[in-house]
Amino acid sequence: QLQLVESGGALVQPGGSLRLSCAASGFTLDYYAIGWFRQAPGKEREGVSCISRSGGITYFADSVKDRFTISRDNAKNTVYLQMNSLKPEDTAVYYCAAAASVLGLRKGRGDYWGQGTQVTVSS
Repeated sequence: QLQLVESGGALVQPGGSLRLSCAASGFTLDYYAIGWFRQAPGKEREGVSCISRSGGITYFADSVKDRFTISRDNAKNTVYLQMNSLKPEDTAVYYCAAAASVLGLRKGRGDYWGQGTQVTVSS
């Protein structure tokens, strides 16, 4: 079966760092652009970052620019989201999604979605 699985979420203090992973099984992730999204309770899902199939094109939401980095290791069928200088407003469930291109991801479209991983930023 085709699956995306996020991992790495945790409770972290403000100013701390986390690295989230998005691993694919059942299909080859390097054929897809990958996006990270997040949703906090009572709020709409929002795009955080995305990366093209080759890794040559990346986008970041203004709220995370200069703090988050997205990367991929196609040999490991995995995409990462490095989150630094975390703030309480980063608290959310983080999801990864696969799509044909970053253009679709920037419109909120994904062909495959993971189950999400919880990130909580609190002292």
